[in-house]
Amino acid sequence: MIMKNELEKNKIDLVYLWVDGSDPKWLEKKLKFTGVFDDSTEVNNIGRYISNDELKYSLRSIEKNIPWINKIYIVTDDQRPHWLNINHPLIQIVDHKEIIPEEALPCFNSAVIEYFVYKIPGLQEHFLLANDDQFFNKKLTPEYFFNQDGLPIVRLKKKITGKWHYKIKGLFRKHLGQYISTVIEGAKIVEKLYGVYYSAIPHHNTDAYLKSDYKYAIENVFDKQVSKSLSSHIRQYGDLQRCAISYYTLAVGKAEVKYVGRKESSRINVQRKNYYAYLKKYNPDQFILNDGQHANEDDRKRIKPFLESIYPDKSSFEL
Repeated sequence: MIMKNELEKNKIDLVYLWVDGSDPKWLEKKLKFTGVFDDSTEVNNIGRYISNDELKYSLRSIEKNIPWINKIYIVTDDQRPHWLNINHPLIQIVDHKEIIPEEALPCFNSAVIEYFVYKIPGLQEHFLLANDDQFFNKKLTPEYFFNQDGLPIVRLKKKITGKWHYKIKGLFRKHLGQYISTVIEGAKIVEKLYGVYYSAIPHHNTDAYLKSDYKYAIENVFDKQVSKSLSSHIRQYGDLQRCAISYYTLAVGKAEVKYVGRKESSRINVQRKNYYAYLKKYNPDQFILNDGQHANEDDRKRIKPFLESIYPDKSSFEL
């Protein structure tokens, strides 16, 4: 058992995926392999790739609210933010080629990139995986992410009708979205292998993992699904959402589940008109600004002023 003081001494890293979707060199590469810049679909819309400097403010939120992070790895495709101090001792840029198999490159599919974050050289056993548009809104301790035994705390959102929620939805829709389909597929695989079905879904959190369990899940539990989607340059039905790893660790007793709501983690859709009101209403521990196919350029213009007002102080991670 790892008691509180011992857990605080444990090194905990944080991993981001980051891309600058306006980079001409990157756009040319994407066009060559996918045939289209943006088709406004769920899987290949501009919101999946565009950078509104969210990472800058996410790093500010780290320095302000979780300064105990050991090292921050930023996984990119031969890119780096122009404002980032790459000589900062806590920052390490990781290129896709360092961790992703050659047959999967170039990769514009976040699910496939996430398969291989455990291969980051030097990554600690305890690590967090966050989107670059994830923000820490309150001061949080290591115990928020790992329990007293050092196991990850998995935060999920319950559905009132449980396992039947998306089956019922499926009766009224031609097909479910790609994201939720991949979540359900992961839950079904875990049920088939371990006899436990998790109907609760990810709550747009910063997720906690143990590297050894992450590696085992990718290389042994979900190896067939991983191999099948290596050629998916952009998101596809059949990809594995990373929550499947959490479902697996829960099923084998290597994680602790916690069912949460918007007061712990809130998703603010970029197309909403009043970010401040939403944040004030729930005052969550974490929040995410979710960009996607429903947002437009006018919506995105509100992002930087909002984040600048929440995190106005420049961090040591910036030039």
